[in-house]
Amino acid sequence: MTDLFGGAAPYYAKYRAGHGEPAIERLAMTFGQDSTVLDLGCGPGTVAIPLARRVREVLAVDPDEEMLAEGRRLAAGVANIRWLPGDSTRLRELPAFDHIVMGRSFHWMDRRAVLAELDELLPADGVVALVGPGRDPGEEPGEEAMRPVRDEFEVNTFTAANSYQATGEHPHDVLAGSPFADLESTTYERRLTYDLDAVLGLQLSYSYTSPARLGDRLEAFTEAARKALLASNPSGRWEQVTSTEVLVARRKVTPGSA
Repeated sequence: MTDLFGGAAPYYAKYRAGHGEPAIERLAMTFGQDSTVLDLGCGPGTVAIPLARRVREVLAVDPDEEMLAEGRRLAAGVANIRWLPGDSTRLRELPAFDHIVMGRSFHWMDRRAVLAELDELLPADGVVALVGPGRDPGEEPGEEAMRPVRDEFEVNTFTAANSYQATGEHPHDVLAGSPFADLESTTYERRLTYDLDAVLGLQLSYSYTSPARLGDRLEAFTEAARKALLASNPSGRWEQVTSTEVLVARRKVTPGSA
């Protein structure tokens, strides 16, 4: 899976919706202004870039060099982000950090192993924060029209061992059984509008329909998707109410441990 998001970085940066100002502010207030935060699986900086204005430093880590390059481009002039190659199996190779945030990346990891290692690496007051869709995220815009197109091109979702896709175990439940079992959830809703190009761009930002995976079928897939989407919705505009959850996980304080 080294090319999981091959060619997807510019589409990811342009068409994936950010998490919204209230969610970023919630993270910043949790971490504190004088903190170094690891954004693990940072992609093109969806969290790292807006968060950097509110903390001392962000370590933006991703295994995909294209994502890191896109992040560096978007963050031009932001001095307190370090863009570093790495993944959840190489945490001990990274500089020290006070807290960690993960977006959609968490569901690809061996989550229990990662949390156990974070218990050793994070300071006593270190926080594990997840930001992304809540328990019931709903469908992406145009999804009903896109399913048969993906079936036609035989592009099904990837499944990573021990991940949410493989186990069906929700992040809440994984965290509840980890050292970071003191959970606090805040949810924010927004109404987003997409045009046809944005819905097509979203498709090319996903792992299962990334340009690298489609290869020489990219143009044919895009044309088939365009036709299916317009047949389903001739207006070429989609609205979606999206829910973003900020899940803050701390170690439980037991009597006598403080």
